[in-house]
Amino acid sequence: MSDHEIVDSSFTAVINAPIEKIDIPKWCFTLPEHEYQRCSPAHIAAGFTTAPDGRRMSINVETIGGSLMVQHYVETLAEKDHLILESVSDIVTATGRTTINVLWELSVQRIDDQTCEFTNHVRSKATEEFKAFLDRQGIPFDIFRAERQPMSIAHNKGETPLFAASIERAALRN
Repeated sequence: MSDHEIVDSSFTAVINAPIEKIDIPKWCFTLPEHEYQRCSPAHIAAGFTTAPDGRRMSINVETIGGSLMVQHYVETLAEKDHLILESVSDIVTATGRTTINVLWELSVQRIDDQTCEFTNHVRSKATEEFKAFLDRQGIPFDIFRAERQPMSIAHNKGETPLFAASIERAALRN
């Protein structure tokens, strides 16, 4: 784990649809808000737009560990079976607002003709702004990381099978 890494969490779930019918970028960048909310009780809102350079961006709003997060996920790799998104995410806490870097990677691998394994991999790292935010409050980074990891990991574990089910529904509609 690097000095700035907060969480590195990965979970898998089965999708009961042929890999040929799955299109993760299409799912991500057309995900209706109610479907996003269906994937976790912590999910508040979702939308999509474009970054200043024209790349697609998914906007997600959720709460993790009592902090409101606004994630601005910009595509860095978009293949039907593999999507990598990067965000400088806003975190709003009772003591102020700051940012963290989040890398969100979604992928599927063929199991057989009718099933795939979905992987939801989330990594977050502290920005310099975030480390200064903790320093101003006298919170050691290692203490913050130790307290944040279980909440973030539980969130990812809970949303992974629900994301898989949502991707499956989208694949079977096509």
